[in-house]
Amino acid sequence: MFDQKFITNAMARSAENSLDRRRLFRAAGAAGIGGTVALLSATSAAAHTDQEGPSDAAILNFALNLEYLEAEFYLRAVTGVGLADSLTDGKGKKGGVTGGSQVPFTAGSLIQKYAVEIAADEEAHVRFLRSALGKAAVARPPIDLDASFTAAALAAGLITAGQTFSPFTDETSFLLGAFIFEDVGVTAYKGAAPFIDNKTYLEAAAGILAVEAYHAGIIRTTMYAQGLQAPAQAISDARDSLDGTTDLDQGIGTAQEANLVPTDANALAFSRTPAQVLNIAYLTAESVKSGGFFPHGVNGKLNRSGGS
Repeated sequence: MFDQKFITNAMARSAENSLDRRRLFRAAGAAGIGGTVALLSATSAAAHTDQEGPSDAAILNFALNLEYLEAEFYLRAVTGVGLADSLTDGKGKKGGVTGGSQVPFTAGSLIQKYAVEIAADEEAHVRFLRSALGKAAVARPPIDLDASFTAAALAAGLITAGQTFSPFTDETSFLLGAFIFEDVGVTAYKGAAPFIDNKTYLEAAAGILAVEAYHAGIIRTTMYAQGLQAPAQAISDARDSLDGTTDLDQGIGTAQEANLVPTDANALAFSRTPAQVLNIAYLTAESVKSGGFFPHGVNGKLNRSGGS
């Protein structure tokens, strides 16, 4: 349970400005402690008031956009159906999902079992973030799971001009599509961690980061066992070409040596800024507000990719 001192301190950090804080405290007085907990979840989630950087609400909403994308991808792959409408409304432009269909998994295969578990986790992440943000949660933006994958595969050299690629065609294609997302999700949460002020939300974000890392490990290990080192490296190189001048992204190794855990020299996972993450999601090295998997952009304050 949250005690009164924690709630008071967290609310003081949560508002975007002093006027917001006064409104929160007045509302809390009327609602009581139980109402305050719910009210705290519905606020801007512990914004930075004394430091530069995005508010916690902006960070969590940015994460929610990514979780919408992953949940739609995995749910459609395993069931043919995406998120329920009740999990897609909120602030900003709500949009539909283009593409996506049930993958013809081999019945009972390990890849199918992995996909089912990951899909359930990603849907749970959407539910959790929406609950934490309350009325501040953004809506699911328009998502493209069709042309975006062809563009990504073309950029990686997996296909040539005039060809198409769908991660829903077969199990191998599914793994390649999942690989595009999973490593990016890990680096996104890692990069956001230093900016989260409220320790309760930081712990929650760390929990999601750990789960995303497990997912990435499953996908990378399965791809390695399938001998997909070459296409994995091609996708890694494509991500590196989009997110800036640094060469941080890593494939899964070679036939002679595995690289299942991408780390730096200190065995630490690396980070991406929201702008770098959006470079990959928008499939561009330019500074823009839409493209790729989010044809009309993401919802929330963190919506622009970085320029090279």
